[in-house]
Order: sequence, then structure tokens, then C-alpha cells
Amino acid sequence: MMMPATSPTIQDVYAYITRILPPTALLQLAALILNGLTQQNNSVVDDSDTWTEQDQLELAAFSLQHFSTTSLGNEETSE
Repeated sequence: MMMPATSPTIQDVYAYITRILPPTALLQLAALILNGLTQQNNSVVDDSDTWTEQDQLELAAFSLQHFSTTSLGNEETSE
């Protein structure tokens, strides 16, 4: 399978590479890509979707509230 003459999409590259490389080579390629990303300038990585400490606290509070609500409800129905 040849790569298209036009600019290939990521899916095209993936399909091509996964057809021509054995699994061990694919793992090596993945490691090289990930290592390359970690060594690049961190400003390239978009961290706008990272969780703030406040987000984490709110999630923990919600989780505890949900657990206590569902656990108490299950105990009452199991008696």
C-alpha cells in the first residue's frame, strides 16, 4: 500500500504504518514518539483541560456524597 499523493491524514499514516511494521516495531515507534513529546518544549502541550486543585476537591466531595447516598440506599434495601 502506498501513501496517498495528497497530504495524508493521521488515519492514513496509522493505517500504512500498522500494515508494514510488526508489533515490536510499532511499540518501539510509540516509545520514540512519546519520548520525543516529553523532551519537547512543554509550552507545546495544551494544559487548558487539566484539573485545578479546586476541581479535584469538588470531585472528591461529590464522590464521597454519591458513595454515602448509594451505600446507605443499598443497605436499606438489602435488609
